Amino acid sequence: MKTAAIIVAAGRGTRAGGDLPKQWQSLHGKTIAAHAMQPFADHPNVGQIVLVLHPDDRDTPLWDDTPPATIVKGGSTRQESVLAGLRAVTEATHVLIHDAARPMVTSRIIDRVIDALETHPGAAPAVAVTDTLWHGTDTQVTGTQDRNGLFRAQTPQGFALGPLLSAHETSDITATDDVSVARAAGLDVAIVAGDEDNIKITTPSDFARAEKLMRREMGIRCGNGYDVHRFGPGDHVWLCGVKVPFDRSLQGHSDADVGMHAVTDAIYGALGMGDIGQHFPPTDPQWKGAASHIFLEHAVGLAIEQGFRISNIDCTLVCEFPKIGPHQPAMKLAMAQIMGLAADRISVKATTSERLGFTGRGEGIAALATATLVKP
Repeated sequence: MKTAAIIVAAGRGTRAGGDLPKQWQSLHGKTIAAHAMQPFADHPNVGQIVLVLHPDDRDTPLWDDTPPATIVKGGSTRQESVLAGLRAVTEATHVLIHDAARPMVTSRIIDRVIDALETHPGAAPAVAVTDTLWHGTDTQVTGTQDRNGLFRAQTPQGFALGPLLSAHETSDITATDDVSVARAAGLDVAIVAGDEDNIKITTPSDFARAEKLMRREMGIRCGNGYDVHRFGPGDHVWLCGVKVPFDRSLQGHSDADVGMHAVTDAIYGALGMGDIGQHFPPTDPQWKGAASHIFLEHAVGLAIEQGFRISNIDCTLVCEFPKIGPHQPAMKLAMAQIMGLAADRISVKATTSERLGFTGRGEGIAALATATLVKP
């Protein structure tokens, strides 16, 4: 499944007050739209972001702090803006449509929508209504409404691209969200769990609530990893996922990728879940000669299961040779692809031990790594 995200930012948002449309007002150091877009930019399963702007905003600096995106001019209604965004999507089979005024969306909500799209043509997050509902005037209660089966809709709302595009192109209704357009076209839409914190900025009081939510203590964990492998016969070494030609090889039960092993242990450490040896015992013959990306992918998967995203990785290789510098870009890219991260969130660097110790004598390579995990 290839997924694109459409961020709808063409509205004027006058009820929120202020001199600027609400999506371009500042919240916790960035525009609201930038906060809304970042989780999609960081998500490994989102390949394209489309930002739909009001025509008056396109040639302004208002959106300078937003992540890279395909820029599209919006229409006079939300439906026209979404349709323009849908037509700008390339090389995707599914789309996530998100309001730029929802700055508190998380990777977990995005995951739930994407997972539901594996078996449904549409999916959207929602929160069940728990308050008693009244009918009334401004001053008097005139009746009650059964709350059973009622939900408060949120975004991102996800769909198979083709059916939703057709639904918008042929729609003859006025709708406030894409679920309404999809259902009018006969598409089933699954409900996934939303989040009370995934608020939409609508009135001035919402800014204070969002600021308070963003100031809450985040779940941040750091872990360290250390690994050593000795040299033996061979003609290459594996380092951080890259095959480096050399007149010797590193010896180990697996492919002996000392850098990747240190990074893997750093993630396990941040999670408090032991080390590689506990998850992949060297006494088990099935791991003999195994590619180390298997271990790293396992650690990354555990982090995701626990609700964490990996913020950054820093790995230092300690050796006299081979020379690491020429291979650093390839190592960063290889690690990024395995971990589903942007390459600029990964550091691979090298140092020597000034000819001291086993690395200084050229007997092997050591690696140290630090992993930072964040639970939004």
